[in-house]
Amino acid sequence: MKFQYNKSAIQDFTRQLAIREKALPILKNKETVLRQEEKRAANALEELMNERAQIRQKLEAFGPFWSEFPPIVSIKDPGVYEKKVVGVRVPETSEVTFRLADISWWHYPSWVPAGIQILQQAISTDLMISTKETQRQLLSAARKRMTQKVNLYEKVQIPAYEEAIRKIKRFLEDKENIAKAAQKIMKKKKVPSTT
Repeated sequence: MKFQYNKSAIQDFTRQLAIREKALPILKNKETVLRQEEKRAANALEELMNERAQIRQKLEAFGPFWSEFPPIVSIKDPGVYEKKVVGVRVPETSEVTFRLADISWWHYPSWVPAGIQILQQAISTDLMISTKETQRQLLSAARKRMTQKVNLYEKVQIPAYEEAIRKIKRFLEDKENIAKAAQKIMKKKKVPSTT
């Protein structure tokens, strides 16, 4: 850190130090909340993975029938929107809307409606897993950046500003003491000695 040894530098550094000291608790709180949100997203992701495993088992029960399954189901609206979590924009999933092809149900076996329902569950779950994974990654990246900023303020910048202020004050005090001592010496030289 480069600085000049004068009072304006002390004022500038004091102002910068105050800004960082005020911001530090806010940044720490934000980091904590981001950590909690990241953990919440990871837990939700784990639950969705378990749910997907159960749905996959149901899908396998229909295994031989899938070759007969007509292309009836398509996604109308994935229901993905963006929300802010502690200032971080993350994707969130609402309900997925599906479009069913206009078909005559009389020509298809009775298992088709149950198959459609399971297929819709599988698609919805996969979409939610993808969204939660993206959400967790974004929150993790934001938390890491916040941790770096907290460490920068706490371990680098605040101590550096404090040290710079201390050095400048010492320098100015020493300079003042030297000036006073020089004045005393000059006074003693000017006063004629009475002997």
